Amino acid sequence: MELYLLINFRFCVRPGQGTPSGFDLGDLVCEGDLGGASSVGHVPDQGMMIYLSVTQLLDDLGDFLTGAGKELTFTGVDTSFELVFRQGKKEISVAWNEGVIARVSRGDLAESVAEAASELANSGLALLPLQDAVRVDYLAALHNFLTTAVSP
Repeated sequence: MELYLLINFRFCVRPGQGTPSGFDLGDLVCEGDLGGASSVGHVPDQGMMIYLSVTQLLDDLGDFLTGAGKELTFTGVDTSFELVFRQGKKEISVAWNEGVIARVSRGDLAESVAEAASELANSGLALLPLQDAVRVDYLAALHNFLTTAVSP
């Protein structure tokens, strides 16, 4: 029996930005059994345009999980914060500049990202106008991720 460690993603919108916008700043937090990574509390600031960043992560990670390459470096929109995903023989490692955060199965990684992206869609994104282009793109990327990476 193989043991895969767990990973947890959280995406959040920073408070106090006025009227909700598709360009709101937010943060990404990733915690695994081997460590953690966060865009919170860095100098210079590593906050990102959260909706655009999550959309990009869903698109890029979806391609990666369905066979596009052995390594993916994700850098959020308008930030220097990045995560590196590497495919091993039996698991995917997730790392950042401090080292490896977790080694997880493809399914556990996809489910964790999907859950966090869905939570953000149901909270902050839901406050954007229905026809907002960022909202439309985000929901399309989430739908595609759910149908190709989570339950292929």
